[in-house]
Amino acid sequence: MATKTDKSGALPIKPIIADGKTKLADIDPASTCKFVGTKDDAAAQRADLTAQLVRLQDVLFAEHQHKILVIVQAMDTAGKDGVIRNCLSGINPQGMRVASFKAPSPEELDHDYLWRIHRKAPRKGELVVFNRSHYEDVLITRVHGWIDDATAKRRLRQINDFETMLVEEGTTIIKFFLHISKDEQKQRLQNRLVDPTKRWKFQTGDLAERKKWDDYQRVYEETINSTSSPHSPWYIVPSDRKWVRDVYVSAVLVQAMSALDMQYPAAAAELNDLKVE
Repeated sequence: MATKTDKSGALPIKPIIADGKTKLADIDPASTCKFVGTKDDAAAQRADLTAQLVRLQDVLFAEHQHKILVIVQAMDTAGKDGVIRNCLSGINPQGMRVASFKAPSPEELDHDYLWRIHRKAPRKGELVVFNRSHYEDVLITRVHGWIDDATAKRRLRQINDFETMLVEEGTTIIKFFLHISKDEQKQRLQNRLVDPTKRWKFQTGDLAERKKWDDYQRVYEETINSTSSPHSPWYIVPSDRKWVRDVYVSAVLVQAMSALDMQYPAAAAELNDLKVE
């Protein structure tokens, strides 16, 4: 079985972190990221990682000092919902939120594009997952030509400044791009059509967006390389194999939260000799 994540920070997978020169075409979406073991081994590993995450989130909530922001971006069917469901199961909902960003409302359009994002940022002691995020404002907008290159460049600078501010104010940001192949997306979309329990997920617009696959890959690559930094890294997650995707995300989350060295608050001194009769 693969080695478990431990206090030394060892990971069961080798993460891929964007370095400003990342080429998505050079990253195999079916890669196992050097995981040693079978699919069953990965399931056991993820169960252990989930237990660690539950404990870490409990300390996060109790300590009430740190803030965790997890950003998940991907092409359709890559598994954003699956990651949230599989990697964060068992976490106390009192200290966790999921924020999904779809087409902006009229009220949101009356403000700057980061207004609705900042309102959903985590509080102290909270873990927040963005299912899609402010990055939509430099992804779909560019692919569809709704903003020009000058606007995109300005927004990328603003996003870097925004994330730097969050980090300097105590937020740990972990960004995942779920990297799926075009062939795998085709199969998953087809599965949605034939499976009555999944057909509700299928949108005809998904086919129109699929035709823009190459444009999305180009814009994602440019965006990731422009906004990955040591304090706010982009992790590229090969996602053709769901079990690899899930153990990868779980392991990175455990590593990032363990590095915070969180502690339960010390009890008040007057409790030392207190007894419940």
